[in-house]
Amino acid sequence: MTTKLLIVDDHEVVRLGLAALLEDDSLEVVGTAGNVEQAVQQCQLHCPDLVLLDVRLGGTDGLSAIAAFQLAVPAVRVVILSAYDNPTYIARAAALGAADYLLKSQPRETVLGALKRVAREEPLSQESLLRRIRAKMRRTEACLTTAELPLTNRELQVFRHVGLGLSNREIATSLGISVETVKEHVQNVLRKLEVIDRTEAAVRAVKMGVV
Repeated sequence: MTTKLLIVDDHEVVRLGLAALLEDDSLEVVGTAGNVEQAVQQCQLHCPDLVLLDVRLGGTDGLSAIAAFQLAVPAVRVVILSAYDNPTYIARAAALGAADYLLKSQPRETVLGALKRVAREEPLSQESLLRRIRAKMRRTEACLTTAELPLTNRELQVFRHVGLGLSNREIATSLGISVETVKEHVQNVLRKLEVIDRTEAAVRAVKMGVV
């Protein structure tokens, strides 16, 4: 069965290059788009199985478009292809429902293999950046003593998400809780760690090895 792929990147040369590189017996490039509006239209027109999405689309945040694609085609799976090996981008991609996060520097066979794995709904490879970050985001155990990190398991999860640079809404989506609950946990974290704001909390998370 052929998997239908839509490529979304704001650089035409990249779109055309990817379309040529990724065409395969089991993978059909059904369209390309340079921005979110075009991509949503292409989704509605072609109903792709996969969307290969750049993390940045000109001045637009590509990750914020994941929900729009899933609304247009509920069964679609979105794979991020980025030039940036950035933990915050990867964590946001995981929180917002991306199926995998790949780098433009990776070989063609690696990208193809990852896309086919996602299309077959198989587990991500051990080397997957998104798999590693997602596992870290789900952890509840502390690497420090209770005295050093006096947080509940849920507060520790929220603290990790803050350290990775996620917004309250993204944390809520990731953990399946309300934004208001996230805000409450963030306030508890700030109070217990005696820090002024979430920026200082994020710095503390990195220094303490929580993320």
